[in-house]
Amino acid sequence: MNCPVTSWILRGGAVATMTLMASGCVTTVPQHRLPPPPSPLVMPDTTVYAAPARGQTPEQLDRDKYECAQWATQQTGFDPSRPPPPPPPVGMRAVPVGPAPGSGVVTGAATGALVGAAVANPWNPGPSTLVGLVAGAVLGGAVESAQNDRAHAAAAQANAQAAQNAQNLRDGNLAVQAINYRRALSACLDGRGYTVR
Repeated sequence: MNCPVTSWILRGGAVATMTLMASGCVTTVPQHRLPPPPSPLVMPDTTVYAAPARGQTPEQLDRDKYECAQWATQQTGFDPSRPPPPPPPVGMRAVPVGPAPGSGVVTGAATGALVGAAVANPWNPGPSTLVGLVAGAVLGGAVESAQNDRAHAAAAQANAQAAQNAQNLRDGNLAVQAINYRRALSACLDGRGYTVR
């Protein structure tokens, strides 16, 4: 809804206040689109295929796979049977800063009062000064609100990006650990006489 700024400045003090109240000149908080939350982690593939090369029985293969999996976990610190660790906490958070709350209203009111007094009838400056004060306060508050919304949206965007970067780092580390685990598991099974793929 557009506020009829020119109409209430021209009408005079009492009417201006009534027009402001009746017109519903209220700013709404715009909805900012934040990035989607980080996707859930999918554990890297650690499957190793082993075939008996020396006539081992299926029971022996199962036992050797189990023992080699334990050894690979000890060597690499990676256990594919455990859930992944949570992403590391983000070290810093972006917090919007700016002038003190309400400073836009005060500045707007002062500026509006000065403008109202400047254009007022010199023998009766009161109504025009009051209209300028009210109009300036409303406009100053709207400008401050818009600035705060932009600052909060930028801080939320920066925080979401930092969280995504932390998750990407964790995911990359897990992928490297999974590769090392598969190598260790393959080496163990190969050493026990299996053909490994």
